[in-house]
Order: sequence, then structure tokens, then C-alpha cells
Amino acid sequence: MHKLEIAPWFIEKAKSARGGRLNAYENISGPSTALVVVDMQNYFVQDGMPSCAPVAREIVPNINRLARATRAAGGLVIWIQTEGLLDNPEDWANRKEATSAEGWNRRQRLLARNGEGFPIYETCEVQPQDKIALKIRYSAFIPYPSDLEHQLKAHGIDTLLITGVATSTCCESTARDAAMWGYRTIMVSDGNADSTAELHNHTLGKFLVTFGDVQSTDELMEKLSASGASKAAAE
Repeated sequence: MHKLEIAPWFIEKAKSARGGRLNAYENISGPSTALVVVDMQNYFVQDGMPSCAPVAREIVPNINRLARATRAAGGLVIWIQTEGLLDNPEDWANRKEATSAEGWNRRQRLLARNGEGFPIYETCEVQPQDKIALKIRYSAFIPYPSDLEHQLKAHGIDTLLITGVATSTCCESTARDAAMWGYRTIMVSDGNADSTAELHNHTLGKFLVTFGDVQSTDELMEKLSASGASKAAAE
């Protein structure tokens, strides 16, 4: 797992913008929270796959812990899957042009719904009550309104916990768009993975300062537990 080492400049900048406190969002309401798990698919996690980030396998236990806590607090767990569109060869033409023909064809084939790279990685604990949202770009909000957006609106969600792979690509793209659409967005520091620790930490630092918040699994578990306890007391 990547060691969290956000540059001091980001830390001080965030505190300065928030009157001395580091975190943007200090409280979470379980029923209005969704854990968004981005691209924890074979293509990005399984050893030997073209876009595998090996560290992604190390964050699975934290994602599973957060998923259990989110469900227990009355929240929603949404698993995002990237799909390669074999039936539309002109889709995402600019990205195709910037990729070798062999690489693009392999990507689309492996990420097709029947491709070996499409399934969610085997140790991820997907439950029947969880939701699945497909995407065809780095951000799960494109095209808008997307599968993800429909799920969030249907369940009255205003807070997103972003996990998955890769921190600096699909996770960041999804998290930034979420913040721009008005969601309280938290990237989970030990629930995201990337190809290098440098990419991971720089992304988290920039997000903390400009877009939303960065918190650890343990911090979020505590907030979700407190939300559940408050709800039980009220009932």
C-alpha cells in the first residue's frame, strides 16, 4: 500500500483555506453517503493485465471494510466498471488515435462485457444490495447524466467516498467531476492505488486543496459508526 506522504505545501494550503482545520468534511450522514469503488476490475488489478497496478490488490481489505461500514450506516455501495465498446469502433476516437492499434484493440477486447478484464476482482466483496454503474470514459460522470449519477440521485446521496484505481486517473477524474456537480467528495487515502506513490500522493494533495477532502479508512469508519449510532439513538 502506498505510504501517505502529502507534500507539506498542500497541507498548509488546505489548513489556511479552512481556518486552521485540515479536513473539509468533519461529519458524515450514513444514509446520504455512497462508497464509490472505481475500476477494481481484473484489467486494472489482476497480475499480468496490461493496466495492472499491483498496489491495487493491497487496498481491497480497506475497500471491503468501508463497504461493510457504509452498508451498516444505511449508505450505498456502488461498484464502477469500465466497459470497452466493441460494437462502436469510432467511440473515443481521439483516445484511439493516441494509442497503438494493438494496444487499443487489446483494451477494448479485454474490457468488453465478456472480456477477461471486465469482471470485478475476485477478492472484492460485492453484495446483492450493492449497485453497479458502467462507464466508458475515465470519469464515471461522463456522459452526463451517467449510470452513476442516476444511482446517486435515486438514493438521495450527497457525500461520496472515492476508492479504487488509479488514483491519478479514473479515481481523480470521477472525484473532480463529483465535486464540480456539488457532491461532498472524499478521496480515501488508503483506499486508492496508483502505479507509483508519487502519482498517488500528488493527486491526493491537489484534491485536498482544490476539490474536496482526503481521509483514511479508519477516519471514515469512525465517522460512519458515529452516524449509525446517532441514527439508532434517534429511533
